[in-house]
Amino acid sequence: MARKIPHSDVLVTLMGAPHESDRTTSALRLVQALLERGNSVAVWTCGYATLLTQRSLGTEKPRNLADWNTAYPSTTGLVQDLLDTFPERLRWYGCRFCSDDRGADDHLPAVVLRPPAGYAANVAAADRTLMVGVI
Repeated sequence: MARKIPHSDVLVTLMGAPHESDRTTSALRLVQALLERGNSVAVWTCGYATLLTQRSLGTEKPRNLADWNTAYPSTTGLVQDLLDTFPERLRWYGCRFCSDDRGADDHLPAVVLRPPAGYAANVAAADRTLMVGVI
């Protein structure tokens, strides 16, 4: 039986390499802004974006030699903070095939892995869909 996907106001699809540009950071800021305005948001990661929620990244980036006393969160830390802050309005999905293909098998517990065919159900459950990444 197919899984029922909860309704979301916006589905944000993140594709491609997460650190090749500022797109991922901008998308995470957009997700946060939407949540702070009371919207429900679903995020679907595909391709190398599935690496964003790997627990092996830890919650903070390695220390910056130019600014040793400042801690910067990793993408895993940012996503976990959003999930903790907005547990009823944020859902995070990952493409199972992309994740498996990249050895990304230790996601945050809240991440739901789905086969690529499941993406259509996520789109159908959202009022709006935004795709960020590979052009």
